[in-house]
Amino acid sequence: MLAAPCHPDEPRRLQALQNLEILDTPAEHYLDTLVRLTRDLFNVATVLISLIDQDRQWFKARIGLAAQETPRDVSFCGHAILKDDLLLVEDARRDPRFADNPLVLGPPYLRFYAGQPIYSADGQPIGTLCLLDPTPRAFSRFERTRLRDLATLAQGYLQMRMLSQQTRNLREAVDREQRKALMDPLTQLWNRGGFNQFYPLELAKLLGSDLKLGVIYCDLDHFKKVNDQHGHGAGDQVLWESARRMSAALRPQDLLARLGGEEFVALITVHDETELLQVAERLRRAIEQEPIPLEGHSLVQTASFGATLVQPGDTRVTALERADRGLYLAKQNGRNRVEYVARQG
Repeated sequence: MLAAPCHPDEPRRLQALQNLEILDTPAEHYLDTLVRLTRDLFNVATVLISLIDQDRQWFKARIGLAAQETPRDVSFCGHAILKDDLLLVEDARRDPRFADNPLVLGPPYLRFYAGQPIYSADGQPIGTLCLLDPTPRAFSRFERTRLRDLATLAQGYLQMRMLSQQTRNLREAVDREQRKALMDPLTQLWNRGGFNQFYPLELAKLLGSDLKLGVIYCDLDHFKKVNDQHGHGAGDQVLWESARRMSAALRPQDLLARLGGEEFVALITVHDETELLQVAERLRRAIEQEPIPLEGHSLVQTASFGATLVQPGDTRVTALERADRGLYLAKQNGRNRVEYVARQG
């Protein structure tokens, strides 16, 4: 196996990547949509937006691959960022750089790879939009142009994201090393620690305004049966897809976290109970609207939701407990529904 050498200007390249404040951040709907459409367009097994860190490649968006990152020394994308244009490997078994790569000899048994570099605003190659497939294939000039165009869209989004208020807030709240501990690697959402970290910050943003903080607690219905009947791999896919659907139903400024198991919680800014329930209902419909595709079949999944508005004097624990009571009522009343619980007194 031939590991890619470092970029000729590696310190500047790494600094450009770090300046984006995007490593170890939650998945984002725009990029999730982009990789899904790219996979459908090229009919490949896997599409990644891969960012090349110092000793790993980390996937900001992915479809068709469970791993959140791999070592840099086995990555195809480490080679791709050294090129000015597309890196194309039509059959990895016939390419001396990759023929004995563990990703070729073992799962996911890569044969085809096409990686288009993505650049920072100052022209440093930070990663790729790449296609991967277990079957060798040719790649036409027209397909190369389409992949280049799609990479331009991904690159533009990442550059604009760096300038957003949301990114500035993230930079002020937690540093990069903290973010690693606050991420759920399976769903690429904040974990319970992330929820605890950001709860007071979300609350503080509303001081002096007429807006309220809403808490929506979600539990996937009968999830144990999914694991028992279809296996834990299918269960992971249901968790991943449910997270993507709920993220898509929320606004960019809303916060979604996986508390553990099949439980999720959303923090959203609303005017009143009516608006909160509308958002919760949108999340419920997002889960059940279409069967979740699994290998060889699909699965209809539903979820139950409890909702509450944070009131003066509430702690994070009391607000979450109240939303959890709503979740319990939703399950008790037949599941696949939303129940609101107001603070008494």
